[in-house]
Amino acid sequence: MSVRSSIAVLAVLALVGLLVYGLVSKGSSRVAVGEAAPATSLPRLEGGGEGSLAHYKGHWVLVNFWASWCIPCRQEAPALEEFQQRHGGSQFTVLGIDTRDLTDDGQAFAQRYGLSYPQLRDGDGNAAHSYGTTGVPENFLVDPKGIVRWELPGPVDEQYLREQVEPFLLKEES
Repeated sequence: MSVRSSIAVLAVLALVGLLVYGLVSKGSSRVAVGEAAPATSLPRLEGGGEGSLAHYKGHWVLVNFWASWCIPCRQEAPALEEFQQRHGGSQFTVLGIDTRDLTDDGQAFAQRYGLSYPQLRDGDGNAAHSYGTTGVPENFLVDPKGIVRWELPGPVDEQYLREQVEPFLLKEES
């Protein structure tokens, strides 16, 4: 093997090594089940102050990261709203976080799907980064003490919410 070939092979191996390191280190920064959920303060999507997961201490919260341009987010929005209508109240809420999106687009999305649950705006993606998300939609179920009890990178549907999230809420009521 020539010196040039050896250098090219080493350069490719170094690049692959850096990519693998980046993926592994990104994956390890994800909030895991059993860990405390970040409670970053964010502006309310509709305006009028700020909100945070910390405001819901003592409640179950399904944190939903979404964006108006995300097709799977559009598909899951009706299921999340229906779940909020059935279970929302003094002990549970869905908390939507519109991330890496324009305010007007996020507001139009929330209005189009009739989202009645609280919506926060994460324009720069810092809150999503603190959770270790890799895209949208992503969902995290946070217990009344602020601990992540369930997470799903990807969209939810009615059946998934009924089978995976509802048991946590029903167990709490008993």
